Amino acid sequence: MSEALTTILPLDGLQSLGSGPLYLKLRQSLEDAIRTGRLGHGDALPAERDLADYANVSRVTVRKAVDDLVRDGLLTRRHGSGTFVVKPLSRVEQPLTKLTSFTEDMARRGLVSRSEWLERGLFHPSPEEMMMLGLAPGTMVARIGRLRFGNDMPLAIERASISAEFLPDPTSVTGSLYAELEKKDARPVRAIQRISATNMKKADAALLEVPIEAAGLSIERVSYLASGRVVELTRSLYRGDAYDFVAELSLGDI
Repeated sequence: MSEALTTILPLDGLQSLGSGPLYLKLRQSLEDAIRTGRLGHGDALPAERDLADYANVSRVTVRKAVDDLVRDGLLTRRHGSGTFVVKPLSRVEQPLTKLTSFTEDMARRGLVSRSEWLERGLFHPSPEEMMMLGLAPGTMVARIGRLRFGNDMPLAIERASISAEFLPDPTSVTGSLYAELEKKDARPVRAIQRISATNMKKADAALLEVPIEAAGLSIERVSYLASGRVVELTRSLYRGDAYDFVAELSLGDI
């Protein structure tokens, strides 16, 4: 363990940080280890006892340094498992003026997208789905639930509902949902999005690998065909530390 700690936290580096509270010096050393890759995404942090013995500080000092990094989103605690590194993210800017899919967004930024299925199939619609999608009685609804990744980093939870008329076989969706809808001449041409701030609940935080109560962006999108008919109802939850949604505004006539 001491050999591994020497690689992660060279004592000469810790001692060269000058004066100041010990927990801040330890915090800075741990943050540097994360940002330089000596501690990689998903790595387990050494036990507080081992860190305290190695750095010759109290466990209270170690806990305060670790608490700071958890609060900043660089570490996450998993009950019964320990404390793990969360890779720092480069924020993704998402324009609000163009209707694109997650797959298209990631490709445009040079990121590799992939998904893990949370739900995929045909279901009897809920009353809300019937109302929002304008479904006739007896119509089935296709539901697509995915955990979306960019370069293997979980970025968003996305759950879409589409009339089975437009997506009779949800298993046909392997990449972009919009690309699949385009095959049926049902790709949306406009949408209304509502964005609100939220805090991550336990299940969502676990999927997105962020602390419980971490900041998130909740987005509801209703998408329309050129005819004005609703084709898609999607609710998504994005990591607050990974996304900036940007809108371009112009000054109207005065």
